[in-house]
Amino acid sequence: MQRYIARPDLLGAIGTGLSEAPVVTLLGARQVGKTTLARQVAASWPGPCTVFDLEVAATRAALSTTPERVLRGVEGLVVIDEVQRRPELLEVLRPICDDPDRRASFLLLGSASWDLIKGVSETLAGRMLFVDVGGFSLAEVGGEHQDRLWMRGGFPRAWLAPSGAAWTRWMQSFTRTFLERDIRGFGSTVAPEALGRFWSMLAHVHGQTWNASELARSLAVSAKAVNHYRDLLAGAFMVRVLPPWFENVGKRGAGACLRRCA
Repeated sequence: MQRYIARPDLLGAIGTGLSEAPVVTLLGARQVGKTTLARQVAASWPGPCTVFDLEVAATRAALSTTPERVLRGVEGLVVIDEVQRRPELLEVLRPICDDPDRRASFLLLGSASWDLIKGVSETLAGRMLFVDVGGFSLAEVGGEHQDRLWMRGGFPRAWLAPSGAAWTRWMQSFTRTFLERDIRGFGSTVAPEALGRFWSMLAHVHGQTWNASELARSLAVSAKAVNHYRDLLAGAFMVRVLPPWFENVGKRGAGACLRRCA
């Protein structure tokens, strides 16, 4: 089984973004290949490259005490991984991007939507371009692997697992880590067990009209709680909420349809 899947369209979009804006942000769920893409961009970058991984405690500490001094002093390509762990960095980047003597381009990697991140008072509107990174697409893996993609999903490590048993173990580990650690990193106080049951139930309403009351009755919680669970998973790119189509523009936010991601 091939151990690497080329993603030329995403690499092209990142390269175009970096040529047009001081900041490009890759947004997508954990483990969909954002870090791999960033490494490929860095490897082909013509100048120096600096990587800050905010999963590393020492890096978080350095960018917490003197972030502006650290970021102003770098040149070339600057990659900041898991930027949602330090959303205040967006405020620091704003004046740096406006500096006519700026010597760096920034590639940010995030596993949560800006709506889910709390405490961001300033954005980089007009200075930042987004590239949405999902799991493997059919165009990337090839039409002959359609059934495999449908059954395993598009997470690279899941799709490339050497066996069905290995795929199962990876998915179980990923799900547990996401529920017990990652969601808490977004400031959520929802119990992992409750969110896990809700996540499993979503598989049975995939592609259907959203009905919070029905799910709330099954979980013995309020419709407000169910909507909060949905927003958490959508904000972490684990589900996608598709707004309905109405000819009357004012009605288009009235309902929703769920779609699984990756």
